[in-house]
Amino acid sequence: MWAMTLVLSSAILDDLQELARQAAPEEVCGLLFGDNGTVSGFLSTENVAQDPLRHFEIDPADLIAAERAMRDGGPAICGYYHSHPSGSVSPSKTDAEMAASDGRIWLIINGEEAAAWRALANGEIYGRFQPITLDCHNTNGQTADC
Repeated sequence: MWAMTLVLSSAILDDLQELARQAAPEEVCGLLFGDNGTVSGFLSTENVAQDPLRHFEIDPADLIAAERAMRDGGPAICGYYHSHPSGSVSPSKTDAEMAASDGRIWLIINGEEAAAWRALANGEIYGRFQPITLDCHNTNGQTADC
């Protein structure tokens, strides 16, 4: 299963934070690809929630296409990301209600800060999320502050 640390390059995190800043005050969302606790890429998807100022919903067509591609040998979906433009990078009660207990990662960003969570059946946050250490590396392999 997953390690308790998520490795994410500072370049990918910078790209995600920029997407969050550009979309604010709406939430952004998308898919994270990778394995063994390391994110290797992402796919930005349309937020199709009825109220994107307060919620997010990944476009189901993008999710289905990524799941099919993964089954056909494409990149593995290791989790999801979304933004809380004016709030904490902790999961909300709504996030917990929407999350499947599938062990996938939830990366929450706000344009400046980031935090990673694993969706589990009995997580310590709202009975759904377990905190994960976020380890960001720059292109020289040095650990950077996330």
